Amino acid sequence: MSALKDRLRADLTAAIKARDEVRSSTLRMVLTAITNAEVAGKEARELSDDDVIGVLSSEGKKRREAATAFEDGGRAEMAAKEKAEAEVIADYLPEQLSADDIATLVTAAIAQVGAAGEGMKAMGKVMGVVTPQVKGRADGGVVAAEVRRQLA
Repeated sequence: MSALKDRLRADLTAAIKARDEVRSSTLRMVLTAITNAEVAGKEARELSDDDVIGVLSSEGKKRREAATAFEDGGRAEMAAKEKAEAEVIADYLPEQLSADDIATLVTAAIAQVGAAGEGMKAMGKVMGVVTPQVKGRADGGVVAAEVRRQLA
């Protein structure tokens, strides 16, 4: 049983009682995404907290990307809605890593796999070490950009 999923359910009930439209609709969407992840694949399974964080991360990323797309299309009200949803989702994610923290983790990973001087050929090895360390705490694109910067 996932404690995080239980917290999401309890917070949904509280949001409905408080008539908080944004929070309740966002939590409904997130819980639906979690349920979909549980029944995806050959057999249904209960998601662990780590799995739930993975679902939350991808849902948050979708909201950020949609907000950017709406802003670029001149639809400020839709962008604001997506940003508000992303903020609700962020409340349930672990604290995000700073750029300095990411740089430090990448530097350590490059040293760990002995990739210094190998250039971009080592990208996969380094990402393989860093990704589990930052799961749910940093956007993959930001991490990949830092790896590319340090390997170049």
